[in-house]
Amino acid sequence: MMSQMPQQAALTNCPSCEEPLESGDRFCGACGYDLSAVPAPPDDHPTLAVNGSAPVSPPAAGEPWPVAHEPVAAAPGDHEPVPPPSGSPVSPASGVRFDRPPEPDEYPLQAPDPRVTAETPTPPEGVKVCVACRAGRVDHDGYCENCGHAQPRERDHMEQECGPMAAVSDRGLRHHRNEDAFGIGTATLPDGSPASVAIVCDGVSSATRPDDASLAASRAASESLLAALPRGTHPQQAMHDAIVAASRAVNALAAEPQTAREHAPHQNAPACTIVGAVVTSGLLIVGWVGDSRAYWVPVDRSSLPARLTEDDSWAAQMVAAGLMNEAEAYADERAHAITGWLGADAYELEPHTASFKPDRPGVVVVCTDGLWNYAEAAQEMAEAVPLDAAVRPLHGAQVLVGHALDGGGHDNVTVALVPFPAPPQGAGSA
Repeated sequence: MMSQMPQQAALTNCPSCEEPLESGDRFCGACGYDLSAVPAPPDDHPTLAVNGSAPVSPPAAGEPWPVAHEPVAAAPGDHEPVPPPSGSPVSPASGVRFDRPPEPDEYPLQAPDPRVTAETPTPPEGVKVCVACRAGRVDHDGYCENCGHAQPRERDHMEQECGPMAAVSDRGLRHHRNEDAFGIGTATLPDGSPASVAIVCDGVSSATRPDDASLAASRAASESLLAALPRGTHPQQAMHDAIVAASRAVNALAAEPQTAREHAPHQNAPACTIVGAVVTSGLLIVGWVGDSRAYWVPVDRSSLPARLTEDDSWAAQMVAAGLMNEAEAYADERAHAITGWLGADAYELEPHTASFKPDRPGVVVVCTDGLWNYAEAAQEMAEAVPLDAAVRPLHGAQVLVGHALDGGGHDNVTVALVPFPAPPQGAGSA
């Protein structure tokens, strides 16, 4: 232990979560990372703006990251040319942000599997036992006194039912925190008919405060929709306005002192993606910015499912331009470079919205890429959705999160299930 103290003293930030450290710290105060045996620091892969024409290699140590000067083509569905770059070193000069830094092969202190419930002795009343070592007592700060592991936080696993719909969000098996968020609710339209609302947001991991960004966006968007729909605003216009409200909420985080304290040279302003759905008795509206998705899965599985959104991503641009097929594009390491997001350093916001009138009952799957990475095609998603998801949405959402965890759980996983048509008020899941 003593031989490793000089190595600890040289550390200024936690190798796991980048939180600042103080001299003599044995564990990270933010994520509980064990600093007594710190591996060699991994290569830095920051959020990066590139020109979209070729991959950019990391610069040599001490050299600055290049700044692109040519915008990429607009994402499918966009109707306005991409504005010129702002010239700021942290502005997305190309409109491309990388949100998938390579992951190390080994995780010294892997997050506990939320599906495992090993049998352990019942602790004395009022004593909390560590979920990692299953032996140490958890102190009042939420850390194990035995192994120092940070205990699950409120957002590590969230479940909510609201009327006929439900949502589940989980940290996954590799991330040290959950950077996804959701908001669900019901409203009554002026004619007395019901409406269901679901919003799902995915924080951009390589940006500052991604968890705060997704939470602010999901709250602002869902509150905007639930206020606008009863006033008679058309659902599609209400969705557009909700995304604008979410964007403003995320932009406001960039001006907060907390962002300045956490800001690092390789990070951009707080950012997230967003996808939402509004379901009424006869109408289905979706809206999005980024690569979170919405799928349509009919109750009658003899009918075809469909993906309702088009990613703002490098892969989607390659497919739309005819340069690659979907399999090739999504297998590329640049596939998850997003070309649209909510955040102060994003281009002028242009929310995508679409309206559908399904001719049969079904369920809308609103999710982050932590789920669809394991069920990318519409048919794959339909096969993962339980047959009774429209009447048991919470169970269905739990099954889908489990599907992602069984597939590897490399990312945070969030999914909301919204049955169509929206049932009369008072009718919920069975």
